[in-house]
Amino acid sequence: MKHESKCRNPHGHNYVAFIHAEAPELDELGRVIDFGVLKEKVGGWIDTWWDHGFIYARGDRAMQQALLTFDEFRPKQFCLNRNPTAENMAAHLLDDVCPEVLDGTGVTVTKVVLWETENCFVEVTLT
Repeated sequence: MKHESKCRNPHGHNYVAFIHAEAPELDELGRVIDFGVLKEKVGGWIDTWWDHGFIYARGDRAMQQALLTFDEFRPKQFCLNRNPTAENMAAHLLDDVCPEVLDGTGVTVTKVVLWETENCFVEVTLT
């Protein structure tokens, strides 16, 4: 939406997400959380909703209309309530996804670092 460079065209990225978690105390094994559980819960959400899909902004009516024109091939889609910049995607993971999928674990995600390319990344921190 209204991007001024080549990123205004529909395109994709291979993101890498770093999830920073903390807990009031370590578990009986001395961990905040088993990394396998973190990967299953947060990574599972990403795999289900974003991986190999098309993420677009809720207010982007032209993109919504274009996605409706696919007849045989309908791409996996996720409608983000903000413009799908790396910053907004990281904020969505931090503010919305992580609290939901980690509910009941006693773990809080305090920062999400999202790499868009090997030299372009963002950090979003819990306030």
